[in-house]
Amino acid sequence: MLSSESAKTVTATLPAVSGAIDEITALFYEKLFTAHPELLRDLFNRGNQANGSQRQALAGSIAAFAGHLVAHPDSRPDTMLARIAHKHASLGVREDQYPIVREHLFAAIAEVLGDAVTDEVVRAWDEVYWLMAHALIAIEKRIGAEAGVQDGRVWRPYRVAGRIQETDEVATFLLQPADGAPVPPSRPGQYVSVQVQLPDGARQIRQYSLSGQPDGGLQISVKRVAAGRRAGAPSEDPAGEVSGYLHAYVHGGEILYVSPPFGDVVLSEEDGEGPLLFASAGIGCTPMIGMLSHLAAAGSRRRIITAHADRSPATHPFRTDLRRLTDKLTHATAELWYEEGLQDGGELQDGEGVRCDRAEQVTAEAVTVRTGLMDLTQLSLPAGTTAYLCGPVPFMKAARTQLLAAGVPAAQIHYEVFGPDLGLS
Repeated sequence: MLSSESAKTVTATLPAVSGAIDEITALFYEKLFTAHPELLRDLFNRGNQANGSQRQALAGSIAAFAGHLVAHPDSRPDTMLARIAHKHASLGVREDQYPIVREHLFAAIAEVLGDAVTDEVVRAWDEVYWLMAHALIAIEKRIGAEAGVQDGRVWRPYRVAGRIQETDEVATFLLQPADGAPVPPSRPGQYVSVQVQLPDGARQIRQYSLSGQPDGGLQISVKRVAAGRRAGAPSEDPAGEVSGYLHAYVHGGEILYVSPPFGDVVLSEEDGEGPLLFASAGIGCTPMIGMLSHLAAAGSRRRIITAHADRSPATHPFRTDLRRLTDKLTHATAELWYEEGLQDGGELQDGEGVRCDRAEQVTAEAVTVRTGLMDLTQLSLPAGTTAYLCGPVPFMKAARTQLLAAGVPAAQIHYEVFGPDLGLS
């Protein structure tokens, strides 16, 4: 843990570092990519660099880790560390890359804060950095060994055995190992990284949840990310490079390079037989449908509530699968919210012959359809519910707030973030 002398220095300088952290991280990435352009080309998400979200995530993790060390000197923020480590392991991040990051990060700190960065300050923050780095390295080595990989060698060729167009924006890809060896084990809720070579030669990587477990293969579902502006963002986000490539050029027979499954937000056996809530929005339904498929295959008798929000029935991936799995599970129900579900005449059409007017909700075969934004306060959650969330960060913040207000303990609310984790708390 952090030494007492360093703790004093970090406490004294944390406000200054936190106040300048956005400027520091922006300069850090500029220095890093100038010295190592291959990292931007083949490791970091160029879209997240363009919109600044990666800088926000790095800034938040450093500040959160330092703040935790100061406030709780005898413990570590293991949940945050585990989430970062799983992402790093799936990307093939190596131990020898941590000194590179340290070099350019501390150069940025010194340039931004100037004379305030004394030798004492450098020693204290160096201690913070290596406490965090060594913790991540240890976790990454452990989970890499569990996945059967080491030293960042995660990539394995998979042949695209099939493609299913779920909606206009979402396609499912069925992947089989090109080397004929067995598929690595996975747990419901995990994801894989997919590396593709783009027309400009860059090997960009994105992470996709496993949306099912077909025999002898893996299944991922990918939403084509269009250019657009996020709420509060200063500029428009670029279109997704990898999702656009997969949708445009991958139809069957191609080779993709895929990591083993990783991810710590998984359906846990430690939950026992207690009730479950799966709450998702948009493409966030992919890990949820994977968990539901697992529970249905196991013949689970747990009380399960699946809550999903989407723009309309037409944009809702796995809508038919959700009905089928809900019917198969003895004690499962589904709650659906569609923002644009209203048809001409003021009726809500769910695409399966169920209609209701603006003020009504309709239940058919344990599926309830509503119009508007998801509101979990409308649900009666059983005591002891464990919740899993996946979707845009603003959606998950709202859902988490509603669940906490409903009395669901924070420790029983699990969430998965794709892209930079900007935090929910």
